Amino acid sequence: MSSLSFPSARAVGRGAAWYRGDCHVHSVHSDGELTPEELAVRAHAARLDFIATTEHNSAAAPGAWGHLATDDFLIVLGEEVTTKTGHWLALGIDPGKVVDWNHQVRDGLVDKRLDEVHRVEGLCVAAHPHAPYPSGDFMFPFRGFDVVEVWNGLWTSDRPWNADNEAALAEWGRSLAADIRTGSWRPAMGNSDTHLEGQIGIPHTVVFAEELSTEAVLAGIRAGRSWIAESADVDVSFTANADGRVVGVGERLATLGGQAEVQAAVRGAPAGTVSFHTDRGKVHRASLPADGAGVVQWDTTPEHSAFVRIEVRHPNGHVAALTNPIILD
Repeated sequence: MSSLSFPSARAVGRGAAWYRGDCHVHSVHSDGELTPEELAVRAHAARLDFIATTEHNSAAAPGAWGHLATDDFLIVLGEEVTTKTGHWLALGIDPGKVVDWNHQVRDGLVDKRLDEVHRVEGLCVAAHPHAPYPSGDFMFPFRGFDVVEVWNGLWTSDRPWNADNEAALAEWGRSLAADIRTGSWRPAMGNSDTHLEGQIGIPHTVVFAEELSTEAVLAGIRAGRSWIAESADVDVSFTANADGRVVGVGERLATLGGQAEVQAAVRGAPAGTVSFHTDRGKVHRASLPADGAGVVQWDTTPEHSAFVRIEVRHPNGHVAALTNPIILD
């Protein structure tokens, strides 16, 4: 079998950096309308650094993707495990591997399938938990899954935000306080679920990875060192500072009982708003100028906020970007 049958698990990339990627993509090899070649071209145009192949209940076809990976473009092997009681993404699986989809809530089999993925250092993502179609509603408990897909592109539309995403975001947000207190929380991610023309990268996940490789990208997503953007036109920098100690999204800040200054620098959301969310709900909101570029700051303490995350919304209420939390100790 040719060395190009499957894509390399490592690209040259830019070293340790922020990388943009879409981890939920379908081609003509399942129920998508675009070929792998067409998807790769459109991913480059959307300024993505990586994508994941996630055909329904099937592995990436040998020879379909290997020749499309380049020094600056990583292709992660995955599968959308499509069951009768919810869909989930298995990311970073071995070439040719198919995760069995013949399981459903309460039959006790899903944990075995999750363990299969975890044994190869793969990532298990609860996909579109409130999708409005048969089997789309995610009925499995989140326990055992690594990440929740809180933002999913519409299957038949290019609208980047809808009520189903709003419900998924709210559900994930409510779970954060309890999960962080137990020392374990599930990061959020966003993917396009591309099936049609014009969808790839809307939205996508921006992850800090030590290199452009499957292992490093999945590690960054698993750790919550990531945020979600509606397109590459949107850029967010989210940090917290306590007496010179600075951390970023997904990290913990030791405040030593003092005050933390949280800062969000945003570009690409004209006349939008930035809101800070904590375990006490939405606590601060500020407007962006007409050019969509601005810096918003807010001061807090661990006694007031166990974590802080941000949402950037357009004037119509649609989300332009949202982040995983910074945890305050």
